[in-house]
Amino acid sequence: MNYTPIQLKLPVDMERIIEINDSVYTFNEVVSHIDLKKYFVEKGYKATGRPRYEREKLLKVLLFAFMEQGYPSLREIEKLCKVDIRFIWLRDEMKAPSYATLCDFINQELSYSLDEIVQEINNYIFDREHVDIDHVYIDGTKIEANANKYSWVWKKSCITSVFKEFEKITKIFQEANETVLQYLGLKLGVREEYTVEYLAEMLEEFLKVTGMNQDEFVHGSGRRKTSVQRLYERIDHSRKKLKEYREKVDICGDKRNSYSKTDHDATFMREKKDYMGNDQLLPAYNVQMGICDGYIAVYGVYQYASDSDCFQPLIEEFKRRYHKYPKYPVADAGYGNLNNYLYCQEHGMGKYMKFPMYEKETKDKKYRDDPYRAVNFRVNEAGRMVCPNGKEFLFLRTEPVKGNQYGRTVELHQCEDCSGCPHRSKCHKSRFDRIIRLNYELTSFHKEVLDNLNSIHGALLRMNRSIQSKKCRRKTNFLRLWLVYTFLREKLSTALMGKKKQALSSWGKSLRFAFGVI
Repeated sequence: MNYTPIQLKLPVDMERIIEINDSVYTFNEVVSHIDLKKYFVEKGYKATGRPRYEREKLLKVLLFAFMEQGYPSLREIEKLCKVDIRFIWLRDEMKAPSYATLCDFINQELSYSLDEIVQEINNYIFDREHVDIDHVYIDGTKIEANANKYSWVWKKSCITSVFKEFEKITKIFQEANETVLQYLGLKLGVREEYTVEYLAEMLEEFLKVTGMNQDEFVHGSGRRKTSVQRLYERIDHSRKKLKEYREKVDICGDKRNSYSKTDHDATFMREKKDYMGNDQLLPAYNVQMGICDGYIAVYGVYQYASDSDCFQPLIEEFKRRYHKYPKYPVADAGYGNLNNYLYCQEHGMGKYMKFPMYEKETKDKKYRDDPYRAVNFRVNEAGRMVCPNGKEFLFLRTEPVKGNQYGRTVELHQCEDCSGCPHRSKCHKSRFDRIIRLNYELTSFHKEVLDNLNSIHGALLRMNRSIQSKKCRRKTNFLRLWLVYTFLREKLSTALMGKKKQALSSWGKSLRFAFGVI
């Protein structure tokens, strides 16, 4: 007789077991307002075979598992469906799915990315909570990629090596023309720059004229190579090196200066916490988020080391999702540059991003009122700037602003005579007459930013940003799930994988505070 003194007793209503403030209720209430059927692949009905799982319930189980566990495996989700009372309540008498069922569902049943599902959930929450999307508080952090720390490739180094290779090729061509090819009616064309295709063409001509065949080439110790084979191999080696350098530069692209050999998407950058203690650049990703009323409204994972380069793509992503630009994008000094100020002016946004010297301008009176700063020089009747010694600055030339995408230029003015000036040691340390660079447009932007941020409205925005962007975990939403799951499913990057599983899991745990439920 099978008998045990311990018997399972459950009330008829499972909701008596689950605490009233559990996040599963909020989760279910929100997801129930979303039409999940349109995200599934249309399949014909089969009269035979076992009854299929309810796809809406499977999707709910997956979403809630990632919200609660951060980065669970499919086997862990299978176990949760069998033993966790909240998952049993969610699947509502549906048979507990196996890990294989969940895998097939993710790969074959979903017709859209979770990106769209989560965005629809987010829009519902924003409408219900009346979230103000005119004010966006922007901040970001750098997260180390799961890549080798010493696998860097530098674009500038590759470009330098390319020009050195050009010089080697020129010497090889000259040597070949003067020795082997002098009496064969062929002359290799010497250029300042060479392409891989041109070298391949020259190698074919070289073999044709010399009558050599690659099958006749000898290799190994004790076998003497001919002068023709040596020249051919040297040219071919240069061709392979040029091809390698070109591929590396193409991987870097226009806006990156490095990448990792073990993760081509990762860029070497400085992180906030230097655990190696030697100020070393590490392969990482720049994760940016825009916060609205405590909710993560938009996020982006970028390859740019500078926060200022991430500002415009993040705002464009915001525009794509909410069909409007925010009126007040608030950010710290890492985002304030000429490009971003012009971008805000072009799209009717207020300039509430600090510039790099904002703290000194507002708190350091000695720096702000320094009489030797160019912005503090007086202007005479002729419209020329005058230094404290009474010398005029004469227009020298204009130069394009480095990295400016709007074609802006900067003016260079030079002092008429700095010789014998009693203020020279305090004014500048150059041996020549002082040259100042003036960008009147950027100076006016800085003044506008100072007026905006020092107003009552600006002070409240600065204070609110420090609360919302740094402590948004108190009231977050599904976009954290979005960030985690998109990394894994669509393989946007290899960040937070492997040894970074612990960090990824901590992000998932923060989703317990979803929809403001503490």
